[in-house]
Amino acid sequence: MRRTIAYPLAVLTAAAGTTLFTAAPASAHGYVSAPPSRQALCAAGAVPDCGPIQFEPQSVEGPKGQRNCHGGLSQFAVLSDESRDWPAKSVGSTVTFSWTLTARHRTSTWEYFVGGTRVAVFDDRNQIPDSVVTHRVDLSEFPGRQKVLAIWNIGDTPMAFYNCIDLNIGGGSGSQPPQSPSQSPAPAPSTAPTPAPSAPAPSQPEPTGAPADGAEWRPGVTYKVGDVVTYEGTRYRCRQGHTTIRSWEPVFTPALWLAL
Repeated sequence: MRRTIAYPLAVLTAAAGTTLFTAAPASAHGYVSAPPSRQALCAAGAVPDCGPIQFEPQSVEGPKGQRNCHGGLSQFAVLSDESRDWPAKSVGSTVTFSWTLTARHRTSTWEYFVGGTRVAVFDDRNQIPDSVVTHRVDLSEFPGRQKVLAIWNIGDTPMAFYNCIDLNIGGGSGSQPPQSPSQSPAPAPSTAPTPAPSAPAPSQPEPTGAPADGAEWRPGVTYKVGDVVTYEGTRYRCRQGHTTIRSWEPVFTPALWLAL
């Protein structure tokens, strides 16, 4: 019997404020989960009315050499619809792209394009990648809102996987804007005597709900990178921060959990 399991949309669950319960066959492949690709946003419910791609964000597979978001697949054509209000993630000038692979294929290259310009290529030399693959790409020459096309070229077939990621490049540095001249100047330091220190406030209890190291895996818990859980007698270390749902048990989600 062919088992159907749900695959994680790492990072997006918390960002979209949506709990996702979708299932995909074990023959599924992979997608860019962070910054969220268009298919990842659809699957998380951040963009509505996406059609079938919301149930299988990992399946945008088409012949190599294309330069579109939907891999030439008519059922996923919504991904190339520029009239959609695709949210753009604010990032710095250098971006780390994270792929979640639900089936690992031998890989020739990973390519990244902005418009017609290939901005980065990573050669895997026909090796089988890990369940989570990250690439750090310099996008400093393309400030502002841009659409990045990320392509995973399979090594032993004529096929590739296509993802488009909408970014606001240079919008995520976190720097503070300069003070406006119209703002009032900062007040001069007070010369009043310093009051005697008051009694310390009672310590606040630690927040509850944080997972204990090595505790049994549970759904509905937010885990961070490095957390260790136990599931069916085996210990696992968290590889990507996420909030769990049923069917994302560690044994089924190697993209999220590393067996120890």
